[in-house]
Amino acid sequence: MEDISKTMAEASAQMEKALEHLDHELLKLRTGKANTAIVTDLIVEYYGAPTPLPQVANVQIADARTIVIQPWERNMLGPIERVLINANLGITPANDGEVIRLSVPPLTEERRKDLVKKAKHSGEESKVGVRTARHKALDHIKKAVKEGIPEDEGKRSENELQEMVNKYVEQIDKIVATKEKEIMTV
Repeated sequence: MEDISKTMAEASAQMEKALEHLDHELLKLRTGKANTAIVTDLIVEYYGAPTPLPQVANVQIADARTIVIQPWERNMLGPIERVLINANLGITPANDGEVIRLSVPPLTEERRKDLVKKAKHSGEESKVGVRTARHKALDHIKKAVKEGIPEDEGKRSENELQEMVNKYVEQIDKIVATKEKEIMTV
């Protein structure tokens, strides 16, 4: 019995990670508004060491459509600008010698549809993660039944597991629908 409850807890934790990953991925999608999340994962060469951008510069939002990146050291302007260009964000950095400005352009209808597709794809990836967790847990439950746990206990655990999967899939669908609405709002 302890073994099955441990398996259920592990499955729940894996499903929670799939949700967190989805949230993280959706934060990166531009919605026409400035959001520092689109640059926080970028890695810059800092004295030969790969370093996250927020550790070498102050990243902030100046207004609804502008992200300002102010490096701690002026000599980091070039490397940061190169990383921003290579990241293919769809935004051209403007370097004035002191700070780098990213002006987020308004989204076109075509770009919005592409972003919705990306959001749905991220949702599907998260669902795959949830299903993978379910598959591992089901294998474990079936193995436990073979090793002597009562069959009705195994069936109850399988039903409980399926309810958990349904709950997470429903949450993923809600999150993706919310993001889709946010992207399509002009």
